Amino acid sequence: MPDKVHCAHILVKTEQEAKIVADRLNKGEKFANIAKEVSLCPSGKRGGDLGIFTRGKMVKEFETSAFALQKGQTSAIVKTKFGYHIIKRLE
Repeated sequence: MPDKVHCAHILVKTEQEAKIVADRLNKGEKFANIAKEVSLCPSGKRGGDLGIFTRGKMVKEFETSAFALQKGQTSAIVKTKFGYHIIKRLE
């Protein structure tokens, strides 16, 4: 298991918004473009890029999903206390 990952994410308020984002990704829209447009996280300005982080830095649900992804893979919708995330592993 890796001890650090490089991920980006898109954070929205509702599950419905997250489903719309997932649908847009499935249709081939670029992750970074959607993040810049709709993400509520300040990282959205960077295309959702969170940089490299280690275990213990993110809330449990987010971390579990992020560390389970393979390079280039995008997660299902992940609910945390902050809202609904879609996570993409960059490296």
